[in-house]
Amino acid sequence: MGVKIVKQIHLIIERQDTPDSKPYEEEFMIPYRPNMNIISALMSIRENPINKNGEKTSPVQWEMSCLEEVCGICSMVINGAARQACATLVDKIAHPIRLKPMRTFPVVRDLIIDRERMFNSLKRVKAWIPIDGTYDIGPGPRMAEDKRIMAYELSKCMTCGVCQEACPNVNDKNDFLGPFVFPQVRLKNAHPTGEMNKGERLDSFMGDGGLAGCGNSQNCVQVCPKGIPITTSIAAVNRAATIQSFRNFFGAD
Repeated sequence: MGVKIVKQIHLIIERQDTPDSKPYEEEFMIPYRPNMNIISALMSIRENPINKNGEKTSPVQWEMSCLEEVCGICSMVINGAARQACATLVDKIAHPIRLKPMRTFPVVRDLIIDRERMFNSLKRVKAWIPIDGTYDIGPGPRMAEDKRIMAYELSKCMTCGVCQEACPNVNDKNDFLGPFVFPQVRLKNAHPTGEMNKGERLDSFMGDGGLAGCGNSQNCVQVCPKGIPITTSIAAVNRAATIQSFRNFFGAD
């Protein structure tokens, strides 16, 4: 009777115990199963937190929610590229597998990051559609079909932070809001109700850290997991901002 060979997966994970402590690497060997994704590999470590040296250690900390590439919360750097852990299959990437947190954001612990910077950016550009009260005021205005299709593509953003990680202008040396804001401004300004606050959004985005912070590296559109037209949104928002600046200069409403 032949000896059964058990495949193992080798993971090298960058860990960090507290927001202020130094990062370090820890290696793990876990049993292989068909169709594993990175989340299932991390769950295997959580079930049996023993490192490659056979030492018991603390379970690796990470975040997950939807497990179907919708929430964006499981984003991390996998083999040097920022992507979603739930959508990354172990069989489709090189081994050993290296996992790191996205360093554009403050690290809370291990692979968990703080995305507060992104949410503050959304607040600044008023990335929401205002409503008039909470009572039923009937159906809203209809959108033209071509505009609706465009808006749907823009609405796919899940604030995963991958475009922020890839953008060379998003760092702790400046206050650039990041590439993900361009499609959000364009989306809300395209809405028949949201259009009422179009000038306000553009004015806020023309301030410090706004559209002038974009260096047009186009890294963002290459890494976006949803294929959102970020670069065309950058061009569209720039055109709209130019028109808005003339309206401001001449005092137009």
